[in-house]
Amino acid sequence: MSDVHNLVAERRERAGKGAARAARRAGRIPGVIYGNKKEPVLLNLDPKVLIKELTKASFYATLFDIDIDGKKERALPRDVQFDPVTDRPIHIDLLRVSAATSVTVSVPVHFINEELSPGLTKGGVLNVVRHEIELHCRADAIPQVLELDLSTLDLGDSAHFSMITLPDGVEATITDRDFTVATIAAPSSVKSEAAEAAQEAEAAEGTEAADED
Repeated sequence: MSDVHNLVAERRERAGKGAARAARRAGRIPGVIYGNKKEPVLLNLDPKVLIKELTKASFYATLFDIDIDGKKERALPRDVQFDPVTDRPIHIDLLRVSAATSVTVSVPVHFINEELSPGLTKGGVLNVVRHEIELHCRADAIPQVLELDLSTLDLGDSAHFSMITLPDGVEATITDRDFTVATIAAPSSVKSEAAEAAQEAEAAEGTEAADED
């Protein structure tokens, strides 16, 4: 079962850009809840509360119970618009869901046991290919994070999606391959030593060939 967070909102009676601008002038963030074969509900949110939620990596994979004048609507964030100058949120779209609603969400990957990875303890660098993975599941089964264990990975190894254990009923939208999530790259010092060793080997082979001639 997904964690459900609570948000308190105010109902906004009028639609349109003018009403949205008026809400922002009043220090609120306008938004809308839509979907599940019901009429859209216009609302205004406290910017401090919304900005706090936006700082969390799993925001777009989090269910919210939106309390609008005492009536709750369960919803999933779908889109947030930001001011191009200040980068502050200026509008939010939320999808109304039920327990049976199927959704597609991007869930952040959390890498664990980095201190046990042979490659990382040798000075390797974790190169993250996918910070998030797109999943398809029921709304009430959205995982907050996906954990990927790095304890067995050495220099040059790759971490693939198959290394992640998914909850029942959850699947990746990419199904045709076992895609790479991260790699353990050799540090520059190791690469330099390997290059020098290769050059020395080539030089030695050249000397041996000259002596034979």
